[in-house]
Amino acid sequence: MKPRPCEAMKTGYLADKVYVRHMVECIERVAEFCAADEGRFRASRLIQDAVVRNLQTLTESSQRLSEELKATEPDIPWRGLAGFRNVLVHDYLGVDLDVVWRIVTDELPRLKAALERMAQNGPATP
Repeated sequence: MKPRPCEAMKTGYLADKVYVRHMVECIERVAEFCAADEGRFRASRLIQDAVVRNLQTLTESSQRLSEELKATEPDIPWRGLAGFRNVLVHDYLGVDLDVVWRIVTDELPRLKAALERMAQNGPATP
């Protein structure tokens, strides 16, 4: 039986490239939804839900990156991302919008810059 494309792509250089690109796209979507406007974010449950969903997807993808690639950006709190994913997925009633907004404004730009470096430089060997 032939593996499905997503199953065959779970690890390795090509998978890292896909997950990094996907994470950047999630960050770009969050930026588009919020438009750097906290009032807009707080006023719309639709935007809040869209932001949280993209953060869930982003953090899930971060767990699928190879350890080799993550090691190229040691200043990113990879374990913290995994922990935040668990809060978003399993403790969704306890999601604090103040924390989410702080992540959107303070952490995502830094993460995006790291991901762009990772996409450009990547691990040394494919």
